[in-house]
Amino acid sequence: MPSPKTYKREDLLDRAIELFRKQGYAGTSTAELVAALGVNRKTMYSEFGSKQELFEAALERYSEIHLTRVLAPIEDPDADATSIRRAFTGYSSAIDGAFAGLGCLMANTAVERAALDPGSAAFVGAYLARLNAGFRRALENARAAGQVDGTADLDDLAAFLAMSVVGISAMIRAKAPSDQVHAAGRAIVARLG
Repeated sequence: MPSPKTYKREDLLDRAIELFRKQGYAGTSTAELVAALGVNRKTMYSEFGSKQELFEAALERYSEIHLTRVLAPIEDPDADATSIRRAFTGYSSAIDGAFAGLGCLMANTAVERAALDPGSAAFVGAYLARLNAGFRRALENARAAGQVDGTADLDDLAAFLAMSVVGISAMIRAKAPSDQVHAAGRAIVARLG
């Protein structure tokens, strides 16, 4: 009879998320994963199969937990231009806190892994589609409330905003000067009028 697990899968994934977020996929060795997860190599492989499968499970959990929280302002059914402005203020303020140098795991993956493996590309594609859909819906609400120019192409504007989130996250990951990140956030929301 197998011994009961002495760990929770979710705890292992949370630890993996933080390590991958800090070091990236390529910069994280199996030995570092084993140490961070607090399990032996056999347990890690038994639970996740491979480093790639662990990474994909971490991306899935990150999307479910972290992105749901971060994207809540724009995914709210009543989101509008004010919600978008608040979201970008929050995104750019991450440069001044604990996330400086870390950025967003999904945006980091877009830069590091999406072109290299189909699993990462699928998660990044879903992330970008989610961003785009959230901004598109918020922009529709903003247009209905007279907050956005009635002639603006909402598809183009939603795509611009989605790509801007990735750009700000990349700047945060790169530890760009705080004033530049805040200036970028202000310039982005200025497009809303």
